[in-house]
Amino acid sequence: MTASDHAGAAPASGIGARRGLALALLAFAQLIYSLDINIVFVALPEIGAGLGFSGQTLQWVVSAYMVFCGGFLLFGGRAADLIGQRRMFIFALWLYALSSLTGGLATSPTIIVGARAVQGIGAAFLFPATLSLINRLFAEGPERNRALAVWGGAGASGLSIGALAGGFLTAAWGWPAVFYVNVVLAGIAIVAAFFVIPRDPKRHEKRSFDLPGALTVTIGATALVFALVEGPEVGWGATSVVWALALSAIFLIAFAVIEARSRDPLMPLRLFTNRSLVAGMTITFLYMGTFGALPYFLTVLFQNVQGLTALQTGWAFLVPSIAIAVGTQIGERLATRLSTRTTLIVGMIVGAVGTALLVPGSNADSGYLAIVPGLILSGIGQGIVWTGMWIAAASGVHHDEQGVASGMASTTLSVGNAIGLAVLIALANRHIGGLEGDALRSAVAEGTQLAFWLAAAGILVSLLAAFALPAKAKVATG
Repeated sequence: MTASDHAGAAPASGIGARRGLALALLAFAQLIYSLDINIVFVALPEIGAGLGFSGQTLQWVVSAYMVFCGGFLLFGGRAADLIGQRRMFIFALWLYALSSLTGGLATSPTIIVGARAVQGIGAAFLFPATLSLINRLFAEGPERNRALAVWGGAGASGLSIGALAGGFLTAAWGWPAVFYVNVVLAGIAIVAAFFVIPRDPKRHEKRSFDLPGALTVTIGATALVFALVEGPEVGWGATSVVWALALSAIFLIAFAVIEARSRDPLMPLRLFTNRSLVAGMTITFLYMGTFGALPYFLTVLFQNVQGLTALQTGWAFLVPSIAIAVGTQIGERLATRLSTRTTLIVGMIVGAVGTALLVPGSNADSGYLAIVPGLILSGIGQGIVWTGMWIAAASGVHHDEQGVASGMASTTLSVGNAIGLAVLIALANRHIGGLEGDALRSAVAEGTQLAFWLAAAGILVSLLAAFALPAKAKVATG
């Protein structure tokens, strides 16, 4: 039986049925992860008003999550490899549940920012554990492609569904609901994990955690993401930003030296000889710097230009959510029948064209329907690329190193999002200072259009990384 036949027959057998349930749970967990990236965007004004945030500090409700998630991803990947993927999966969900409960009960800015920071650490443990479980449970080839398409559909759609859920929950029950929903979702996933996720295999080979490497890369990566997030807000010459960049450089250089000399490194440097993994990391970086920045600018467009309410903004994201989910399934079929490289090239071209089509529909006097064609085409492209890039990042990686490989690719994902947003927001907002009323509205629309053009151009640049992948499709073996 080929891998394709095995995947197709999986639901009919007892083992296959359990793996199907495991895949459903892993996709559900990925939905939780993705929801949390954008779910608070729509609720930010209410959070700021309810807890007394200043305008400059409110951004940390989002930034704390991004900084700690980006800083701990490689650490989380290594932990999944050494401690166990299921154990880290369940532990990460507990962090989500407890930090979300704390966030919903928060009575001050400090508490809610701290809760978001812990949520970010939970995300850094959850993402690589989930992805490495997918790669362990499903054989490389058509079987894994199908699993990644299901997982990817949940994850990519979650970026948009987060805005939909945030708008609905905020309008119906107030801002604490965007935190309490995670308590319920994570609780369901924790209980299910004990029944459907296979136990972690026993390890006969003793491996160290490489504590010096773990500490240096975590501090270095956290400082880097902090600088990238804080720079656009307070200025790149600010003392905190300069010190963060310097600290990042020192610790990341120290990490590279430690890894080169370590007998059992946290991140084996030989992984960089895997052309598919390196290309996948490059594409995840560019993906989140382009496609990943779109929900932010769409939220600004819908609320600040088109005047939609929080609930209406949430519903406006339903179209791209469906398009992304469709795109992930198209991506699986392309990757199975053609090659990962062809899949990514098709997705990038479709996504770039769709993102460019967002521009004419985002004028100051345009309505929602004018932007729908761009949302659909861009969403399909996003879904195709999302599936393809994770197939690329997992190809040729031994199952004992899937966690750290996932951590590497998801770290570039997080850093790419921080850099992409920082650059695009800075360019989009460069002419809005001191403006009010219709003049401000027009300037915001023009800045959003510029961001869409730049995102489309960045997507085309990522074609260079796709061409580095092997042209020939892999042949599945039984």
